[in-house]
Order: sequence, then structure tokens, then C-alpha cells
Amino acid sequence: MNGRIFLIPVTLGGDDFLQVIPGKVINLTMSLRYFIVENIRTARRFLRLIDKNFPIDETVFFELNEHSDEKEISSFLVPVIKGSDIGVMSEAGLPGIADPGSVLVALAHQKDIQVVPLSGPSSIILALISSGLNGQNFAFNGYLPVKPALRSAKLKELERISREGQSQVFMETPYRNRKMLEAITAICQPGTKLCIAADITLPTESIRTKTIADWKTYLPDLTDKRVIYILQK
Repeated sequence: MNGRIFLIPVTLGGDDFLQVIPGKVINLTMSLRYFIVENIRTARRFLRLIDKNFPIDETVFFELNEHSDEKEISSFLVPVIKGSDIGVMSEAGLPGIADPGSVLVALAHQKDIQVVPLSGPSSIILALISSGLNGQNFAFNGYLPVKPALRSAKLKELERISREGQSQVFMETPYRNRKMLEAITAICQPGTKLCIAADITLPTESIRTKTIADWKTYLPDLTDKRVIYILQK
């Protein structure tokens, strides 16, 4: 009988894991000895955070990233096929969203392996529900293009779609936040609403929704912050 694949939530960057991850999820995570992770070093650090005596040396890690091919990913499932449970962890929050975990889950479904999602923090959902923008009709767009011309075109497209009432959610890497915010305020219309949700669940958390016109009067310092952006016309 196959084992199961557990989608393991991790913190969004803070060390206070008990605040954002249920105790039952922590206990289940500590019982696993096979993990498929986006980054092995980060995964080990998280396991030692939830249990300083976690048996790292007795644990098997498979690294899943954008460079992993399908044949390699298929080999990660060998322990599950042999009957062992395995956990999947992303760099932050829930696996399968803006990370390669969805490829593994799709393969598991093809092989009739049970996939079990576990409760934990999602920066996307937490930002949306606290934004005051439309939570009944929204789209997550992941990372926008890096090249200025392509990014500008994408922002115009998202703003146009948002006029129909659909909130447009996207993210950016911390070191490009300044350029992203400058692009948004330069391209979008003054009356368009923008939520900037930074460092969610951390002591430095800040979630504000204002019009583009209001944001132009003061651009916040988003250096080194994890940010979710939400646009709605």
C-alpha cells in the first residue's frame, strides 16, 4: 500500500511557529523521515526550529526546484510507493503555490497516491482577506516580468482586468520591491486601489490599501520585505 504525501506548511519567515501552524501539524511533521523540499538547508533549519532534537541525520531529503526534471521527480516518490509517508515543504507558507510543488502533486495524482493538504499560513490569502478588496473574484499572477517594458505591459493588463471587479494579486522578490512600487504608481490610474501587504505574520507586518494617488504622496520602504500586491480598479 502506498504511503501518503503531506503538504507541510512552514512559517512566512518568523520563528514563532506556534502562532501560525497548528500543533497537530507540528506533531505530524516531526513524525516524518522523508521530505521533498525546495531548499534542503532551509528545511533542516525549520525542522530544528520546531524540534531542536529532530533526527536530521536519520532523515532523507529530496530537493525539488525549477531545475528538476520529470524523471528525477518521479524517483522522489519511491519511498511513498514502498509505503512510507513523505512531507513536501516550500520555502515559505504552503507548498504548491509559486513553487515547484505542484509538479510533484500532479505526478502523485497520476500514480493514485493520496495527497493530504495541511493547514498553515498563506501570504496570498491573508493579504487578500485583510485588503478590503474583492475576495470573491480574484486571480493570482505570481511574479510579474522583470524587464521594465514587459512589466509595464503586464501591469496595464492587470489594471484593465481589475476594472471588471476581479482583484489582481501578485508578488515580487524583496530586492526588486522599490522598482515594482515605482512602476505601479507610474503606470496605474490615480483612482486604482493598491494593497501592499508586507511581512505578513511577522512583528514588522504592515497591510495598507490606498489609491495610487495616495501612495504617490509617500512610497514606503519595502527593502528586504516579503510583499504581496493587490490591484483593483
